[in-house]
Order: sequence, then C-alpha cells, then structure tokens
Amino acid sequence: MSTNRNVRPIVNEGQPQFHAGALSLDLGPQEIHRAIHAIPVGGDDEQLTEIAISGSAGQDGVLMRLNHPIRITMEGPLGDYAFAYNAESDIRMTGDVGSGVAEGMVSGAVRVRGNAGVGAGTGMTGGTLAIYGDAGNRCGAAMRGGGIFVRGNVGDEVGVGALGGMIVIGGDAGHNLGDPTSSATVFIRGAAASLADGVTDAPLRKREQLRLGLLLINASIRGDAKEFRRVVPVAMLEAEASERGELNPNWR
Repeated sequence: MSTNRNVRPIVNEGQPQFHAGALSLDLGPQEIHRAIHAIPVGGDDEQLTEIAISGSAGQDGVLMRLNHPIRITMEGPLGDYAFAYNAESDIRMTGDVGSGVAEGMVSGAVRVRGNAGVGAGTGMTGGTLAIYGDAGNRCGAAMRGGGIFVRGNVGDEVGVGALGGMIVIGGDAGHNLGDPTSSATVFIRGAAASLADGVTDAPLRKREQLRLGLLLINASIRGDAKEFRRVVPVAMLEAEASERGELNPNWR
C-alpha cells in the first residue's frame, strides 16, 4: 500500500485558500479529525469548502464520526464502516465500499459511485446515502430516518427492523423485502425475490410520485417516479383505504 497519504485542499474560485498540509493517515483517526474540523467554513451552505483525501484505499473505519460542514472527495475501494455516524459532511467517493457504510448517519450526505457491502445505512437517523451501484443484504436495517437511494440491486432483508426513513431501490431486491411493523417508506422499480410476511406492494399515489420525483432529482438518480412501486405493510394499506387515502397513525 502506498505510504503517500496526504490530505490536500481543493480550492474553489472565490474562496479563501486553506492549506491543510501533508497529513499521514498513519497518525490515526484523531489527528485526521482534528485537521478536518480545523478547516474554516464559510457561511454559505450551498458552497461548501472542498478537500480531497488520498491514500485511504483498503482501510476500515475511514472518516467515522465526522461532524463538520465540508465537502470531501476521495477514491476507494474502502473497507468496512466508512463514514459511519457522519453528520453535516458531504462526502463523494468513487469506488466500492465494504459493510456498514454510513451506519448510524445523523445528517449530511454520502455518495458512493460503486458497490456497497452488507448493512449499508444501518441505523441511520438522518441524512442521505446514495449508492450508484449495488448494495448487499440488510441495507437500511433498523433505520430511524434519512434516505437511502440505490441505483442498482439490493440483497436480502432490506429495511428489516426499520422504524422510519425512506429506501429507494432502482433495480431488483432479494428475499424478505420490507418489515410488517415498519413505518419506513420503501420504493422499488424492479422485482423482489420475495416480500416479508405481512408486506405487500402497491402503486404510488400522486403525492408520492411528486415526492419521489424530487428526491430522485436531488440524488442525481435518473428515472421516472411512475416506474416505482411502494412496499408497505398490509395493515398500513388497509388503514389508508379506511381513512380515504390518508395514513392512520394508529394503523398498527
């Protein structure tokens, strides 16, 4: 593995230059975190300061627990638990990641232009995770909030134990998709090998088409919302029908 592990700034035109210096990732995660969190940020949320990080290929636990409004670009492949518990940071990565990417994410965004392993976005409470390849089993398990967008296929037990949030699947899903006690929203464009017991699929309602269309645009994922179906608990669908299309919060 290369020993040239530096953090270098990308300076946008019109932004003050900040020299992060040459930092070795061998110094440890605490030193890297201090260097990133020391980078000054402007008051414009739409124009984040950008840095590029090199030399992290193959490592586990890369950039865990960031909490800084900054945009980071980097290349993989990365190991397990990359960007876990991210807050505020906007991370754009090219390459594959291992298991547990963005686990427990609180806010911010993680975009992976590659494939992800098992448990992508597990336990998320906020933020956006976009995977522009495939994702493994138990994607979005135990979610509490936030959104996961997978352009390709996903594995088995997607959304198991999820209590909130949104999962958008552009391709196919494996077995046991969804959770019969979940209030999470699951949209799928392809086919599922099987749905979890007590779960069914249904066409999107008009307001969901509009909502999903905007979300697809924001996540830079091509596709017409009309091509997707929603996966919901049977009890929720029955409650919607009895409430004239409005969700009954006591459907359980």
